[in-house]
Amino acid sequence: MSTRRFGPLVLVSVLVLGVAAGVGATALILRRPAATATASAGAPHAHTTYVCPMHPSITSDKPGECPICGMQLVAASAPAVTEHKLLFYRSPMDPKVTSPTPRKDEMGMDYIAVYADEVGGASPSVAGLATVGIDPQRQQLIGLRTAPVTEGPVGGSWRTVGRVAVDETRVHHVSLKFSGFIEEVFVDYIGKQVRAGEPLFSIYSPDVVSAEEEYLLALRTRASLGAGAAQAGEDLVSAARERLKLWDIPEQEIRRLERTGKALRTVTLYTPMSGVVTKKDVVMGHRVVEGDMPYEITDLSQVWVLADAYESDLGRVKLGTPATLTLQAFPNKEFLGKVIFIDPIMDPKTRTAKVRLAFPNPTGELRPEMFGEVTLRTPARTGLSVPTDAIIDSGTRKVVFVSLGEGKFRPREVKIGASDGEHSEVLGGLSAGDQVVTRANFLVDSESRLRASLGALEGAGR
Repeated sequence: MSTRRFGPLVLVSVLVLGVAAGVGATALILRRPAATATASAGAPHAHTTYVCPMHPSITSDKPGECPICGMQLVAASAPAVTEHKLLFYRSPMDPKVTSPTPRKDEMGMDYIAVYADEVGGASPSVAGLATVGIDPQRQQLIGLRTAPVTEGPVGGSWRTVGRVAVDETRVHHVSLKFSGFIEEVFVDYIGKQVRAGEPLFSIYSPDVVSAEEEYLLALRTRASLGAGAAQAGEDLVSAARERLKLWDIPEQEIRRLERTGKALRTVTLYTPMSGVVTKKDVVMGHRVVEGDMPYEITDLSQVWVLADAYESDLGRVKLGTPATLTLQAFPNKEFLGKVIFIDPIMDPKTRTAKVRLAFPNPTGELRPEMFGEVTLRTPARTGLSVPTDAIIDSGTRKVVFVSLGEGKFRPREVKIGASDGEHSEVLGGLSAGDQVVTRANFLVDSESRLRASLGALEGAGR
C-alpha cells in the first residue's frame, strides 16, 4: 500500500534527478574544450594538427572531414602553443567585430581565427601594414606567385602613345598672283596623288595676256635695234621676262612664246611638288583673284608623330633619340624614327610636353591621325628591377611584399625609377635575389591591412 501511495512521488523525484544530472553533464561537456585548451596551453611540446584547407579555423587532432565543406583535413605541423595561441575569431568583413568562439556572420561567412603571433611581435615595417602568414594550401587557392629581384640593364626604353601628323615643313600652298577665270581643272578631287610638273588647271587672265604681249613686243624691239642700242633692247626683254616669272608663269610657257611669237588665251599652271592634294577650292568657270589659294599639296613621304612625355620622362629624352612606332593596322611591323623636337612648354592640363618625332613614310602606310605606341630607345644602365605587377602604388607610397619563407610575407616600401611597362627599376628598398609577390598581391595587401588593424585593436585593449 505504501509503495502504491508514494510511487508517483518517487517517480517524479527520479525524473528531476535525471534532468539535473543531464544538465550537469552538458555543462561538463561544454566546459571540457576550455579545460583542454587550458591544459594544452601549458603543454610545452608541439603536436600534429589536422586543418581544413578551406576553413583554417576547423582543426582536429586526428584525420577526418571538414564539417562545413566536407574536404579531407590535412596534416599541419603546429608551432609551439605559446607562439600560436588562439586569441579570438574576427569577422571577415569587419575586423572590429570579434567573437570568442567560432561563428558565422550575417552573410554565412565563417569568422577567421586570430592568433597571438599574427598580431603581436615586432611593429610592422610599413605603417598600416603587417607581416602575414599564408599556408601553402591557401597560396595555391588564391594563385599567389613570386618572382626574384634581378640585376641587369634597366631604363633602356619607355613607351607612350603617339599620333601621326602632317610634317608642316612639307606643306605647299598654290597661290595666285593675278586675277582670272578658271577654264579647265585637271586635278579635280582632294586626296589625289600628284607628281611635280603635272598640270593643275588652266586660267584665262587679261593681265597675263597683256604681259605676254609686252614680252613679245620687247623681243621684236630688241631684234630691230641696231648694235649701238643692243643693251637697251636686252634690258627691255629682261624686264618683261622677269614680270612673267614673278607671276609664276611656267618656264615652258615663256619658251613657247619665244619660239612661236604668239600669246595664247589661257595659261596652264603646274604642280610645284609631289604629294597629296589636301585642299581644293576651285572649279571650272570659277573667278579667282590674286591671293587666292586654289590648292594645298602635302608631301607625306615623311610624317611627324606627336607623343606625350611626362615630367618624369623628360630627363631621359634628347634630340636624336631613336624610336619605334607600332600600329594596330600593321601589328607585325615597326617603323623607325627619331626625336626632332621637344616642346619647351608643358601642357598645364595634362602635365605633359609634346615630343615630335620624324618617321620616313616612302610607302604611304603612315596616315595622319593614326594612333600607335611609341617606344623611345634611351641608353640602358645597370640596376635592380622587379615586375611592375609586384608594385602596389597607393599614390603616396609604393609597397611590395617580400617572401620570408615558411609562408610569411612582409610589406616593404620601395623607391621606383624608370619603367618600361613590364619591369620597373628599383632605386631602394630591395636587394638582388629577394622574392616578391607578383600575383594575388592585392589579396595579401588586404590581409596585411586587416592584421595591422587587429594588432592596433589588441594593443589598445591591453
